[in-house]
Amino acid sequence: MTLESRTGDAERGERPRRIVQGIGAVVGLLVLVEVASGVLQGYYTPIYPQIADHLSIPEGDVNWFEAAQLVVSALCVPLLARLADLIGHQRVLLLSTAVTALGSWVLVVAPSFTTFLVGWALQGAYVVWLPLEVAIIHRRLRGDSDRDRRTRRGAAILVGALELSVIVGALTSGQLVDRVGMGVVLALPAIVVTAVFLVILLGIENTPGEATGGFVWTGFALITGSLGLVMAGLVAVRLEGPGFVLAWTLVAAGLASLLPFARYELGRREPLVDIRLLRDPRQWPIQVTAFLFGVPVLGGQIPLSTYAQADPVERGYGLGADAAFVSTLIGVYVVTLAIGAFTLPLTSRLLGVRRALVVSCLLVALGYLLWIPFHDQTWQGLVNMAVAGLGSGALVAALPSAAAAAAPEDRTGFATGMTNATKTVGGAIASSIFAIALAVDGLAVDGLAADGLELEQASAPLSGYLTVWAVCAGAALLAAVALSVAPKGSFSERAVEV
Repeated sequence: MTLESRTGDAERGERPRRIVQGIGAVVGLLVLVEVASGVLQGYYTPIYPQIADHLSIPEGDVNWFEAAQLVVSALCVPLLARLADLIGHQRVLLLSTAVTALGSWVLVVAPSFTTFLVGWALQGAYVVWLPLEVAIIHRRLRGDSDRDRRTRRGAAILVGALELSVIVGALTSGQLVDRVGMGVVLALPAIVVTAVFLVILLGIENTPGEATGGFVWTGFALITGSLGLVMAGLVAVRLEGPGFVLAWTLVAAGLASLLPFARYELGRREPLVDIRLLRDPRQWPIQVTAFLFGVPVLGGQIPLSTYAQADPVERGYGLGADAAFVSTLIGVYVVTLAIGAFTLPLTSRLLGVRRALVVSCLLVALGYLLWIPFHDQTWQGLVNMAVAGLGSGALVAALPSAAAAAAPEDRTGFATGMTNATKTVGGAIASSIFAIALAVDGLAVDGLAADGLELEQASAPLSGYLTVWAVCAGAALLAAVALSVAPKGSFSERAVEV
């Protein structure tokens, strides 16, 4: 062996060590970003009834916050993902964090329902954090022969930090809400997100984007218009009642406008949404499953929180729990999510990938079906959420990688991101429907104030909660059917890598 070859080997041997050291620091900083993400996802859930009191609105209207945020989240994924490929992942991560911080501070000072709704919607920009973080790790590991495995390891660390932070956030808000003012309670997430903005600005180096071409603004405008019409129609149903013809006309127009959007995207070489891939027989069952999964996992969160804290003496239903117990309920749910995720490789080996995912959907359906007859005792609520959590955790872990396994190598990022986008769209529509189901005898907030009714009199009917649970269970059952009709070979072992 010559001196030149030994020198070359030494140089090649040093590169992975430099990459590992660099990526370790990057992952450590990105963990802080996921801590903020976990706080945002877990912090508010135990205190939804207190937020309703703070804004003097019926608890059913809190669902509109989730609906608005999920719509923004669904639009953010294709918009910011494409922008990140063009100008760099760190810059877009910084931009989305700035928008999220702005929304968080708006919540602190919001004087009304409308202002709070705007702030809550702006917070939806955080949905792109995890995909961008994984992209940053993958980019920084370029040249490492073990790039894919190290990327998965980094992603697993980020997801672990996220799940732990969800629990911490929920426990924190549940303990604070009865001890300090609502202004202080709402300020804590804003402080955390602002601090993370500085971490990204000072600690994460930007690398230029590598994508060519520009951004498809026409396609973005078309899909925004479609979602906007559907959501406007659902809002009109909430305000004017299900007999309001114009409301359903708006919903129909929104759905119909998807056709010109699809035609436009099919005519593009670099579309914002790859319709050809989404209609592939191996891909669409996974994306449909993600959409339906969004109904219980995203749309069902607020109704569960408000039901758990409903006073059974005053309303005739509810668990009579305080915010601290709701934090415990969330903690149990997140723990079962983690168990479902990490046992997926075992269940997949025992049952096969498809059957494991179908069983996961059935567990989610069972968990919500159990709420219908068993909703009077706190232990029943814990059992119901534990069952749903096991199935939900497996689906959270499996759907992105299942979509990637059913996509061409150069479109895996898009396919993975679309599972998040379709899930958030499903959750947004579900939140709107649930807000209608939990409406108080069709009365709007202004009507309540004018008639001088007390907030306790404006509580949602039990039938509304039964409807919510039935819809969540039904969506999970339909997801199981969608997975069952996928053609043979749609799933591979790549789909169960966590």
